Amino acid sequence: MGPESNPNLKHLYGQTGWTLGRFAREVNRVGTEGGAPKTYSAQTVHQWLKGHVPKAEARPLVLEALSRKLGRPITHSEAGFPAPVSDSAKPSTVEGLIDLSRQDMDPSRRSVIGASLFSVALTVPGWPDVVGRMEAVQAGETRRVGIPEVEMIKAMTERLSELDDEFGGRHARPMAAAFLVNTVAPYLRAPAPEAVRKNMMGAASFLCYLIGWMAVDEGLHRLAQNYYVKGLELAGASDDHFTYCHILRGMSVQAADLGNGSPAVRLADAAAAAAPSAAPRMRAFLAGQQAHAHAVRGDKRTAYQFLRETDSAIEKAESQARTFGGYSPATLAYHEAQVRNALGDTTGSIDSLQRHFRLRSSSNDSRRSGIRFTSMLAERQLKVGHLEAACANWSKVLDDYPTIKSGQVDQHVLTMFHSLRPYLKNPAARELYERARLVAPGSLAI
Repeated sequence: MGPESNPNLKHLYGQTGWTLGRFAREVNRVGTEGGAPKTYSAQTVHQWLKGHVPKAEARPLVLEALSRKLGRPITHSEAGFPAPVSDSAKPSTVEGLIDLSRQDMDPSRRSVIGASLFSVALTVPGWPDVVGRMEAVQAGETRRVGIPEVEMIKAMTERLSELDDEFGGRHARPMAAAFLVNTVAPYLRAPAPEAVRKNMMGAASFLCYLIGWMAVDEGLHRLAQNYYVKGLELAGASDDHFTYCHILRGMSVQAADLGNGSPAVRLADAAAAAAPSAAPRMRAFLAGQQAHAHAVRGDKRTAYQFLRETDSAIEKAESQARTFGGYSPATLAYHEAQVRNALGDTTGSIDSLQRHFRLRSSSNDSRRSGIRFTSMLAERQLKVGHLEAACANWSKVLDDYPTIKSGQVDQHVLTMFHSLRPYLKNPAARELYERARLVAPGSLAI
């Protein structure tokens, strides 16, 4: 039996509108431009479409010809070719990023790529394993890029983050994934001075972190991990210690919120270890998460030790000015609430959350986190028997809920429905329940 046809390549070929001969000529043209003239024919292309895999030297030429014609990056996977490997024996970072993001842009794929919970077996590359390691890329038709393109990526990432904070990640993440595929990936492959190239990879790394954070919000935990790991690879390639630590901490937050104490501790400790000379605010940012992670694992003594370290670092910080992912006294109060709750001190957790809201900045803290933390406060107030206080806070949640598209907020609203049902004879609970049924989607108001 001969090889099976290659439906991926056939699909791309159909999009070009080329004849077999034209396809062969375009591939030959790319080879000639690169100093390696080829003489592929229409018959050769016919064999490729039938399933014969082009030789390794021909595959990049085919992909480049298709990318030029279709106006977007075409990867080995999309063309039905075997995945390439870099010098480090790992799949190409940029190709893997394009494939991941393109799947994320397809609504029919999201349940598949984000199905599993946090994996304790997740392989996380250490700083020595990723620093400076990035495959060489072939320059396509993308023009030479410089610092203005890098600054544009950073500015777009900031705008996407603002949309995520204000309205939730369900709408913002597909936009971010499309931006990554259509703009950032071609820039990563474009010719650039080494300093610019490193800056570009650093900007792409933080964008990967942001998209991973959005995926966590929607409950797509495996997808988030894939973005986070790609971000770690890019951070290492750009020698960006800050973003590398930031991503590891984000992965620890994901694990802790899912109740996986051991991986949460491992990731939080790795983030702290990779930033030995962190400034006070960064140290607080990392130590606060270490406290939460150790609390989830049940290590009360170590958790409180890290809380004290966080408090000390906050006091040493000279400026309260916000940085992306900055840490404030309000954040410390939130982490204290999470530590206390994980260790079974619900009343203390309520006190800490209330202090968080007293310290909270309306300009610097996101609307979505405000809704989430208010939901947590209500849930814990009900747990200790304060029904009317819980209803008052849940009412605040419903004020903003219709404009937020967030999987995490949806989960809190679902918890509210389940929590209120035993108390529907209480007038405040009944009124809130009926109001919620008008506001929440039918799938939640069950």
